[in-house]
Amino acid sequence: MAKQPTNLTRRETDSTDNPSLRARGIYLLPNLFTSAALFSGFYAIVSAMNFNYEQAAIAIFVAMVLDGLDGRVARLTNTQSAFGAEYDSLSDMVSFGVAPALIMYVWALKPLGKIGWIAAFIYCACAALRLARFNTKLEDPFQDKRFFQGLPSPAAAALLAGFVWVSYEYGISGKEIFFGAIKIKWLAWGLTVFAAGSMVSDLAFYSGKDINLKRSVPFVAVLAIMLAFVLVSYSPPEVLFTVVFVYALSGYYLWLKSLKTKAVKE
Repeated sequence: MAKQPTNLTRRETDSTDNPSLRARGIYLLPNLFTSAALFSGFYAIVSAMNFNYEQAAIAIFVAMVLDGLDGRVARLTNTQSAFGAEYDSLSDMVSFGVAPALIMYVWALKPLGKIGWIAAFIYCACAALRLARFNTKLEDPFQDKRFFQGLPSPAAAALLAGFVWVSYEYGISGKEIFFGAIKIKWLAWGLTVFAAGSMVSDLAFYSGKDINLKRSVPFVAVLAIMLAFVLVSYSPPEVLFTVVFVYALSGYYLWLKSLKTKAVKE
């Protein structure tokens, strides 16, 4: 008896890659998580329009968590579907493409005029291109699943949202001066363009897909996880932004490392 079709969840943080296993059904449970992630992205937009920037930034991080759960829930409950894959991509575009661009524009880029909204649009367009490229490479058997090609859109969104959240935490608005003559709005512009370019780059970013959660780990690893939770709970904006910023730089570090290795071999 033939096996029932099972998987495909097309997403940045988790995916299954066999096109012959695409189910045609629509399942409630994983799509509830996707809908919740979409709602978080929409709520972030509404909050930014109402100048509630802290809530907008937090909503982006909530969308990240929900986006990381829907695929795993689908696999655990054997409810993956092609519909869920497409729905998830559309949700990602809203939560990690449109919402961060609009938050950054309303918060800091609007006073820059055309340069400001162009930077926001570039980010939004690069997020769309990043998601489209990711989707088309799902079936590529030669792609190294340990790494993403380009900065994942959830990480790019977290980079912008984290910057807004940290600034709000310290009482800094997008129009204030920071570090003497350097204005926050120009830092925001540079960070937006940096995140956009990183998404569509060919740089390799570690995906974490080779981590086996069922494998035993040293006791020190458990302590490290507990310490991470303590740090995040102590100061969420600073810790989350620092982690995402270091991750965004990791692709450039791996690129420079590969260039150095290549130069030594030559």
